[in-house]
Amino acid sequence: MSIRLLAVMVVSAILLGSAQAATSTDKIIISGASGQLGQATIKVLLERGVPARNLILVSRTPDTLSDLAKQGAAVRFGDFTQPDSLPAAFAGGTRMLLISIGFGPLPRPEAHKNAIDAAVKAGVKQIAYTSFVAISKGETTGLAADHYQTEEILKKSGVKWTFLRNSIYMDGLVPQAAKALIDGRVTLQPRETGKIGYVTRADCAAAAAAVLTTPGHENKAYDITGPELIGPREIAAAATAATGKRVDVVLADSSAPAQAPRPFGGPALEVVSTAVADLTGHPATSLRELLVANRNKLPE
Repeated sequence: MSIRLLAVMVVSAILLGSAQAATSTDKIIISGASGQLGQATIKVLLERGVPARNLILVSRTPDTLSDLAKQGAAVRFGDFTQPDSLPAAFAGGTRMLLISIGFGPLPRPEAHKNAIDAAVKAGVKQIAYTSFVAISKGETTGLAADHYQTEEILKKSGVKWTFLRNSIYMDGLVPQAAKALIDGRVTLQPRETGKIGYVTRADCAAAAAAVLTTPGHENKAYDITGPELIGPREIAAAATAATGKRVDVVLADSSAPAQAPRPFGGPALEVVSTAVADLTGHPATSLRELLVANRNKLPE
């Protein structure tokens, strides 16, 4: 057994023991519990030894969580755009994962404030919020604006907060890699907008579960990223490494009409941290590892 593997096993055991101690009495609220990140986080919490009876699962579609209700979890209706639904939804909770919502009838910061205010009144002592990594680079506009405003609301709420500044999900690169393998190439635009520290949804869930079940994360912000910056060249290399099939990187024809800029990228997303490993005891998933795990979604 390597020293590195032994060290990881020791850290994991310590974290698991801390999780069991920290959550023996805590009631953990998961908002957006029916969504992909919510369900992934619930799975990790259960794996870390949190009893289902200690979970308060809040969703606009609680019927989808009936299996967890049968295990003993409290499954409740709650809608951030319906403030009257939130006091009963959060009652009894002591820690909370506030998963940012999508666009809806209310501006997101206003809807998030409804949830924060209700959680504070319910006696929640810590709120972990799924924010956006670009804020760590000073970005407060565009995609970061709503998250920045929510962070400010949390700071002023009086509750202990933890910001999980998640990067863009790496899971979306699987179909991109599949297309690159089919085409045999990826195209590099002349004005490429930069690389991104993509992170898997599973790693975001693992980091969130760790923050909710171990001490020492109050009033801290973590950049939740993968282990590397990724652009077209890295996608091509990972696709080749995962399948053995060659994927070339070609430059776009300079005489062709300019391509529209990518919706993501640039310096604000060029962030790589060790937070996933620091929080969970295991390294963040690389793109190659993700593609190997999803080999059935790639062409033969």
